[in-house]
Amino acid sequence: MALKDVKPTRSQLIELKKRIVLSKKGYKLLKMKRDGLIMEFFKMLEDAKKIRASVGENYAKGQQAVHIAEAVEGALPIKSAAQAVVKSPTITSSKKNVMGVVVPSIQGQQIRTPLLERGYGLIGTSPRIDEAANRYEALVETIVKAAEIETSMKKMLDEIEKTKRRVNALEFKVIPELEQARDFIRLRLEEMERENVFRLKKIKGKAEAAEAEAQAAKGAAAV
Repeated sequence: MALKDVKPTRSQLIELKKRIVLSKKGYKLLKMKRDGLIMEFFKMLEDAKKIRASVGENYAKGQQAVHIAEAVEGALPIKSAAQAVVKSPTITSSKKNVMGVVVPSIQGQQIRTPLLERGYGLIGTSPRIDEAANRYEALVETIVKAAEIETSMKKMLDEIEKTKRRVNALEFKVIPELEQARDFIRLRLEEMERENVFRLKKIKGKAEAAEAEAQAAKGAAAV
């Protein structure tokens, strides 16, 4: 707010005081929201670390299971079992609210498939292939969870940055400018008040002087 655009009136002073009170309330609320979002983000970060570790662990176990199956059964039975799968996982996404931020809720269906529904015959395969399939199904489940939490973290980060910018704008620009304008109006009103008092005293002095001269003139005429 440029001081040259400020009108030094009492009504403007009252309006500025109201805006300062509202801005400070908004600042406190936004600061609380920012702090709450940061706390929630760090909770998500801890979960994300655990899930990332689980992804790496499940991937290593899946690879190990496949290598064992290949070593014992050969590559062809594994490829045949993979091509025989008739069901594919499906992913659905909805929305949920976390601290006022809309984040995705991702669910996977048909990730875990019962042994008899995988599409390959039990006679032509071995438990090692089943174990490899189980390991990779666990890996897919973990990846879905990781996708949900990491997308939510990105949304939270965006909201934290946006809230932080608004808090900083209020703290370092809006509120100081309003207070500066308020102080400017107060000073101008005080100056105007002093000028009015001085003017009134001057007018009163002139009136008293004029009255004294008139009284003196009357006295002289009477003599």
